[in-house]
Amino acid sequence: MMYVLDASAIIALLKGESGADVVDELLANTANECAVHVVNLCEVFYDLIRGMGYESAMSTIAEISRSGLIVREDMDAAFWQKAGLHKAEIKRVSLADCFCMALADRLDAEIITADRHELEAVREQGLCRITFIR
Repeated sequence: MMYVLDASAIIALLKGESGADVVDELLANTANECAVHVVNLCEVFYDLIRGMGYESAMSTIAEISRSGLIVREDMDAAFWQKAGLHKAEIKRVSLADCFCMALADRLDAEIITADRHELEAVREQGLCRITFIR
């Protein structure tokens, strides 16, 4: 199965928050492929810098990259336009989440998130397959 993790899912894993076990199991299962878009990884990065400083954040990002999580840098015109279309059409969703959605669309993947606040409406509208980790 193919999954796209948003920043909240990765942060939950790193901080041992509720739902971390779900993310850990997805990454550990070799039948799964898990990806993250660099825009969402940037969200994780700045959260880490704020919490632990630049050097520790760099080290943690390197560990994430070695965990089997596929870091995607898609930014061709069709991709960023799809993210922009999501942003224009959906109320109260962050631009970063729109990049997550565009990647899930591209990979025919399910989004893994802890962010009910913004993505509950997306799931209700049937725009993406979404699993909430908590």
